[in-house]
Amino acid sequence: MGTVVFIIQLLLGLAFLFFGLMKFGSKQMTEEFARYGYPQWFRVVTGIVELAAGVLLLAGFWNDQLTAWGSLLATLCMIGAVVTHLKVKDAAAKFTTPAVLLILSAFLLYVNSGNF
Repeated sequence: MGTVVFIIQLLLGLAFLFFGLMKFGSKQMTEEFARYGYPQWFRVVTGIVELAAGVLLLAGFWNDQLTAWGSLLATLCMIGAVVTHLKVKDAAAKFTTPAVLLILSAFLLYVNSGNF
């Protein structure tokens, strides 16, 4: 299972870096957070949390405790994302990506839960 966990950790780390950076400069993200009814400062905070999760997940290749913290941040962030999409009654296709990221993050959190 080591290779599978390695690949999941790498993909999640890169995904959270990508999506975190999008929160800072994407017009689409600005519009989406307004549609969700969230203030724009929350978009920035969400971006910072996602970037932190991505950095921790990638740094976790050298320190398992960082993977545990990164996967915890990622899981909590994706719970918020899925709840938000449900709250605004988005179509399932709109929150498929956050749901998949939630499942993968929760799996990685479970695998690393002994590293806190």
